[in-house]
Amino acid sequence: MLDVAVIEEPAAAEASLDPIRSRILAALAEPGSAAMLAARIGLPRQKVNYHLKELERHGLVEFVEERRKGNVTERVYQATAESYVISPSALAAVSPDPSRAPDQLSARWLLALGARLVQEVGSLLTGATRAQRRVATFGIDARVRFASAADRAAFVEELTQAVAGLVGRYHDEAAAGGRTHRLVVGLHQVPGDGGMTAAPAGPPPMAGTAPESDPEAGQEDQR
Repeated sequence: MLDVAVIEEPAAAEASLDPIRSRILAALAEPGSAAMLAARIGLPRQKVNYHLKELERHGLVEFVEERRKGNVTERVYQATAESYVISPSALAAVSPDPSRAPDQLSARWLLALGARLVQEVGSLLTGATRAQRRVATFGIDARVRFASAADRAAFVEELTQAVAGLVGRYHDEAAAGGRTHRLVVGLHQVPGDGGMTAAPAGPPPMAGTAPESDPEAGQEDQR
């Protein structure tokens, strides 16, 4: 069972969002048959069995084994992952495009960046899982509490300059056999931690960033 699975197909996304099927997925963190699930979630076995078949058809649950109970043979299933993320690619026609209106101070643009991150990393994970390989990734998660809006503006300015310097130092457009990577730095106030404050005036768009397109996007990189 995977820790996290990415749902990219619209039909699979629809199946996972069904309230009954989402309950079944949660219950199948541990293997179970239709009869066992019926007892766990309080639904008729025939109804559970129908939803199990649909979830299996979309690759959200998998057959584990058969168990005999007297004259009855039960098929035991398990969810394919402990948790699921629906990729924006499941809504390709209306998925956000951060290149449409880039604005470093826009919360909606930051959301579009996050959606693109889910879509691209999800694609990498899907391909790597099929190839039974790992995805080379790195993440930083930090909390910063600013004393004032001015401090926050100064932090954004310094962060922008530091990232621009690093990108400019290491980016090599002409490198033979190089791999293009995307760097996203997000900063937002922690929900529930005090009142919302006005956004400060920000720095100009950062120069020297890596190109948007990657001819090898979706492929595993072990280097």
